[in-house]
Amino acid sequence: ITTLINHKDNTKKSDKTLQAIQRVGQAVNLAVGRFVKVGEAIANENWDLKEEINIACIEAKQAGETIAALTDMSSLNRPESDGQITIFTDKTGVIKAARLLLSSVTKVLLLADRVVIKQIIRSRNKVLATMERLEKVNNFQEFVQIFSQFGNEMVEFAHLTGDRQNDLKDEKKKAKMAAARAVLEKCTMMLLTASKTCLRHPNCESAHKNKEGVFDRMKVALDKVIEIVTECKPNGETDISSISIFTGIKEFKMNIETLRENLYFQSKETLSAMLDALLERTEDFTDCAYTSHEHRERILELSAQARMELQQLISVWIEAQRKKTKSIDEELELAILKISHSLNELKKELHSAAVQLAADLVKYYADHVVLKALKLTGVEGNLEGLAEYACKLSEQKERLVETCRLLRHVSGTEPLEITCIHAEETFQVTGQQIISAAETLTLHPSSKIAKENLDVFCEAWESQISDMLTLLREINDVFEGRRGEKYGYLSLPKPMKNNANLKSLKPDKPDSEEQAKIAKLGLKLGLLTSDANCEIEKWEDQENEVVRYGRNMSSMAYSLYLFTRGEGPIKTSQDLIHQLEVFAEEGLKLASSVQAFSKQLKDDDKLMLLLEINKLVPLCHQLQAVTKTPLQNQVFLKLDKSITKTRCIMATLVQLLSLCYKLLKKVR
Repeated sequence: ITTLINHKDNTKKSDKTLQAIQRVGQAVNLAVGRFVKVGEAIANENWDLKEEINIACIEAKQAGETIAALTDMSSLNRPESDGQITIFTDKTGVIKAARLLLSSVTKVLLLADRVVIKQIIRSRNKVLATMERLEKVNNFQEFVQIFSQFGNEMVEFAHLTGDRQNDLKDEKKKAKMAAARAVLEKCTMMLLTASKTCLRHPNCESAHKNKEGVFDRMKVALDKVIEIVTECKPNGETDISSISIFTGIKEFKMNIETLRENLYFQSKETLSAMLDALLERTEDFTDCAYTSHEHRERILELSAQARMELQQLISVWIEAQRKKTKSIDEELELAILKISHSLNELKKELHSAAVQLAADLVKYYADHVVLKALKLTGVEGNLEGLAEYACKLSEQKERLVETCRLLRHVSGTEPLEITCIHAEETFQVTGQQIISAAETLTLHPSSKIAKENLDVFCEAWESQISDMLTLLREINDVFEGRRGEKYGYLSLPKPMKNNANLKSLKPDKPDSEEQAKIAKLGLKLGLLTSDANCEIEKWEDQENEVVRYGRNMSSMAYSLYLFTRGEGPIKTSQDLIHQLEVFAEEGLKLASSVQAFSKQLKDDDKLMLLLEINKLVPLCHQLQAVTKTPLQNQVFLKLDKSITKTRCIMATLVQLLSLCYKLLKKVR
């Protein structure tokens, strides 16, 4: 659509140009047709939205057909075509059709999104209803039947929410969804053993307390998922979680830096209040019993220094408002740099304090001595031992919870903040549940199910301790500027080891001319994927090996086309190389499959097919060679060569698919 709208009217109308315009129009219409099919299928399954979706689908279809008609240049060279309306004679017609198309497609997408949200809510309601039955059941056989149903419902809910998590663009929401889903996944096993323990020991208070804790946590997690997908909090609540220190420092620095451009943009009172609020939050570190004396002293020293430097900045600022001279401007710049430096030093100190404390704790608790002791006192029925080790676990829990709060301040990104909050909640809740599970076992030392239940909760604790190592590594990566992507793209092949080539692909921003060339190559590649899809749709047997490999190659080529537009799942040079390697491998597999098919053909037909295969195989090998060739700092050159080769392979693929289809009909 963008190509058609930006098309220049005065462009020379060569046959090549006319053909290109026609192919773009056909590609749009074809894509709309596929989109409408999916929309209509959704409408048929959702009667309450059927009319709205169908109207939007009809509008989209009409717009697609209009664009195809206006770009149909096939009869333009005939004498009787003088009165034909085309993109050259009616540019506004294409623009109107494009607007209608985008509007109707957006409507379908929004309605389809409502369908997905309703599916998740419906699935959550089913899970909740079954949970209520599980809470009330007091017969073991009935429990087994209901839990089996509950398991199936949880699997469905996990699939729906997993798809939703992958679709979310907001990293903060994505992290919240991941945390809620992790709780539900772990709690499902806990719910099984906790409920079985309650059924086996119905008069045991600690067993009931343990079970109630699991149900409560699952209900909170289910509500959290609905809150994320519907984007609204129950009873109009607002997010009351306080801002982290690192976020506060970032906002404060942004505010003082505006003084370079505008001396009247901020008030002195606002900046003073911001710094006071920021430094007040450092009390989480200085008041913490586990912060080392050296870190505490240094944090207090840097806080006092930041306050003093703000006063210095304010006095220079007032002077600068009175008179505008070069020396005053220099003093103001120096004052801004000084306070920024102090705050950076404070950040380093806070990061060091939190990370060092967390690393020491994780190392110290890695042997899980207290958990082992609780299990032993349980099977021995030792109530005195239980009291002693329950107290030790509570102390451990408090230290870990406090450490998670400090880590949240220095996490550096919102998704990592969410992970810190999730870890804090997990230690808080699981710690209490381990104690209640241990108490149940101590009261019933010969109970196998009580022992199994305690094991499940201890495993959850050990798993969270292990997750802390990953969290620390990610926080360090962000702090040191080595931030990796927290959420991978599942559709991409996994990174391979020992790929020496990746080092050669350093970020290298192409100039505007290079970008234009890449965009042009990408567009041609996008059109070829459309041609390939047209050929694939002709085949009756969609599971045919040739079709399957062709479809995979077309899908990967389309991802490469999106990459040239700065869109789609391919985000880095590494992703690109992996995608190209897999694309070349699929091409070679397709060639083998076509070669096997050629054995069924007569000599002339076989020769014709082998000629096409002989074009494809060398192209795939050449693409593999391009991906393996180190080109120092020449990212554009490598990208140019890769897309050119991919385009040649796709052009050959289109020819092969068409030829195979014709020859297959002939054989039959």
